[in-house]
Amino acid sequence: MEIRAYRSEDEIGWVRCRVLSFLDTAYYDNVLKEKEKYDNPAIELVAIEDDQVVGLIDIEYEVVERTVCSRGVGLGGMIWHIAVHPDHRRKGIGSQLLYEAEKIAKEKGLNRLEAWTRDDQWVNNWYKNNRFEQVESYLQVFMDGEDELKEIMMSEISGLYPIQAYAHYVGEDKETIKKKFKRVHECICFEKKFE
Repeated sequence: MEIRAYRSEDEIGWVRCRVLSFLDTAYYDNVLKEKEKYDNPAIELVAIEDDQVVGLIDIEYEVVERTVCSRGVGLGGMIWHIAVHPDHRRKGIGSQLLYEAEKIAKEKGLNRLEAWTRDDQWVNNWYKNNRFEQVESYLQVFMDGEDELKEIMMSEISGLYPIQAYAHYVGEDKETIKKKFKRVHECICFEKKFE
C-alpha cells in the first residue's frame, strides 16, 4: 500500500471510497458526487492499493487563525474527510493516513487538528485511540413526515407541505430532543493538539 498526495485522476476512486466507507455509519446519507474543493490550502492524501483508492484524508488548514477551525488558538486544520474502504478496514490505513497528514501539518506550522463526526462509537473510539479529545457537541436533528414536522414548520404557500427538515440543536435539553424525533445524532468535535 502507498500513501501519496491526491491527484485529480483519483477523483472517481476517492468518491467511491468515501461513499462505501460511509454506508455503515451515521453519515450513510451524506453522499458526494464529486470531491470537495477548498477555499484554503489543504492536505489531501490517498492510500492506494492495486491501483485503487482504499483510503483518504482531507484536511483544510488555516493561514489566518479561526478561518477554518471553530476553536483554539493559533493555526489549525479541519479534517473534512477521512475514510477507509470497508474491504480494507482493520489494517491501520486510517491511522497511517492521519500520521502522514500530521507530519505535513506540523511542517506547515499548524498546532492542532479538529474533526467533527457523528455518534458512531467505533469512529469516536478511533479518534480517542489516536489521541484526540472530545471538546464539544450539538445535536443534528432529522425530521421526517407530518407527525414530526407539524409543530416545527408550516408553509405559508397554499398546497405546499414540508415533508423533511434538518436542523442543529445547540440547546441544553438534549434528552427531550432525542425523545421527540426518530433520527437524532450527536455531532461531536474532536481536537488533537500537537506537542
